[in-house]
Amino acid sequence: MTDAFILHHYDRSPYAEKVRLMFGVTHSEWQSLLSPPWPPRPNVDPLAGGYRRIPVAQCGADIFCDSAVIAEEVAQRTACQALSPYGLNDADQSLVSLAEGEAFFSAIVAVPKLRALTTMLMAFGPFGVSRFMKDRASLLKGGKVSRVTPERAKEVLSELFSTMASRLQHQDWLSGDAPSIVDLSVYHPLWLHANVSRRALVAPSVVTAWFARVAEIGHGQRREISQGEAFAAARDAEPVAVPTSLDDLPVALGTTVNVAPEDYGLVPVSGELAAVTDTRIIVARDTPQFGRLHVHFPRKNYSITPR
Repeated sequence: MTDAFILHHYDRSPYAEKVRLMFGVTHSEWQSLLSPPWPPRPNVDPLAGGYRRIPVAQCGADIFCDSAVIAEEVAQRTACQALSPYGLNDADQSLVSLAEGEAFFSAIVAVPKLRALTTMLMAFGPFGVSRFMKDRASLLKGGKVSRVTPERAKEVLSELFSTMASRLQHQDWLSGDAPSIVDLSVYHPLWLHANVSRRALVAPSVVTAWFARVAEIGHGQRREISQGEAFAAARDAEPVAVPTSLDDLPVALGTTVNVAPEDYGLVPVSGELAAVTDTRIIVARDTPQFGRLHVHFPRKNYSITPR
């Protein structure tokens, strides 16, 4: 990479773990800026325009929201096509969708409530647990995520382990002979499950061996930085040139729009529509603090609405 990524994250974030492992796969140097687990997030809100989720990646004046966009950007900047979330075959895409959909929420629900509560108390304290739970309830409000019962959660994880075991009988990685975005996408919900339960993963032996291999990838070369350094990186840079947009656009370029997730965390980000490609939406935000910023979102599962 010509410029090191800044990752706005917190250490217990499962999607941040997915991104940190991308840096491990690519042996990248990157900069870490720890963020609160819940809003407000003063280190990232002014950059991303109030984007609700975490993590957010930054490279100069370009801000990348959602792990799908971050993965695409890391893949492009490091020439590691294995990390691209696009162009997967049907079987790989189905496995990723299961892992990051129903299995992600099952990973928490499958943990006994008392044990999950104890883990949160250890992490956040009594006041922090209350705040965390209220925040996550707000995050899901109005979205498309269906609640999972504990019984169904266990079934989902069992189905996931069975699919994984069949693949791992004759190969070390889920999609071939080297780690890829498929492995990282499936790993991070299970990492969350193991961390919340505070127990070793209970799964077929080929799955637990794979789980250990992914963990051994590591996080590359991490350096902690300050909020001031991240803000200076945005202020002192110009956004990179946007890609060519599609001919058939839902909204004309230059229109002031709101871009928001459609599944959960439905808080919109406002800006001038700068580009729309097959995989990405880019809005330009003119700010008094940083000048012009480009904020990048995935095309899939995000809406574009004129203001």
